[in-house]
Amino acid sequence: MFAAASNGLLPVDKSKIRGMFVFGSSVVDNGNNNFIPNPLGRADYPPYGVDFPLGSTGRFTNGENMADILGKKLNISNYIPPFNDPSTAGTRIVHGVNYGSGGSGVLDETGANLGNVVSLNRQISNFEAMTLPKLEMQLGQNRSRLLPQYLFFVACGGNDYSLNYFLNSTRSNVTLEAFTANLISTYTLGLKRLYSLGARKFVLASIVPNGCAPVAVALAPGKGCVESINNAVQMFNIRIRNLTDSLKPQMPGSHLVFVNAYKIVRDIIGNPSFKGFLNVNTSCCKVSASASRIGCARGGSVCTNRREFVYFDHTHVTEAVNHEIATKAVSSNLRDEVYPYNVQKLSQI
Repeated sequence: MFAAASNGLLPVDKSKIRGMFVFGSSVVDNGNNNFIPNPLGRADYPPYGVDFPLGSTGRFTNGENMADILGKKLNISNYIPPFNDPSTAGTRIVHGVNYGSGGSGVLDETGANLGNVVSLNRQISNFEAMTLPKLEMQLGQNRSRLLPQYLFFVACGGNDYSLNYFLNSTRSNVTLEAFTANLISTYTLGLKRLYSLGARKFVLASIVPNGCAPVAVALAPGKGCVESINNAVQMFNIRIRNLTDSLKPQMPGSHLVFVNAYKIVRDIIGNPSFKGFLNVNTSCCKVSASASRIGCARGGSVCTNRREFVYFDHTHVTEAVNHEIATKAVSSNLRDEVYPYNVQKLSQI
């Protein structure tokens, strides 16, 4: 049993969270894409996982991702297993399942250029059709009694801009505002669908500042973050934050927390030394030059001072940054970082 709060973990006797179900993109994918035939977005090879206890498991970073660290801080035993792993069955599902898929988005069509990635809608379908009946059978309770004891963590949306809107903007007459409105509508339907199944406690993570990622900064060398990209994701982020208020009357008994990962990462980039970072705009790993593969080069070189880097590859942050986001999510009392309250309070409701 974990010790309590001095080490950042929640007091065992106060947390009412039994487990966590995770939905999203590569920021939370913990190996689901490993089991998808020939996706371009995979991280099951070195140097990914260089600092992870189990090695290269499919996490798009050097160590733990946001969901891993949040699970630890919630005292959830062991790492939450990936849905697509055939061994995720029986008692392995009782503390939750991770459905995250690298390259996926809120919209079904996002990430189509990367292969058969699993969109948010399909992830929820997998939860409903495959996991939920088995969970009820394992624990001998119906969903209306079970699911309020679980956290539903949703972290997606970035790919809908980088791999959809901006990728297709030259041949599309859809405005950014209209695209974002459709994105929010689809996202909202997903949350309502989870609610209808019995989910009551939600943690919604914003998109990080993708315009500051090395892949974006390289588009305009010497000019810093690409604010047109950041402004787009902020349009989404602000609306997601607003959902924490607007959805409550439509979802009685629900509790929604917004984690402003955008601000947390932007603050690190703006004042890196305050948190012990030195490199804010280049990749820690050697990035693949292959058109058929994105991310770190397979078996390529990697920086030794990973704790000082914000980005591990050209788009994904390091474990150190994930730790900052998850820690703030659990314990921050600043409403511009977590709204309307932090995950620790949510876990005790």
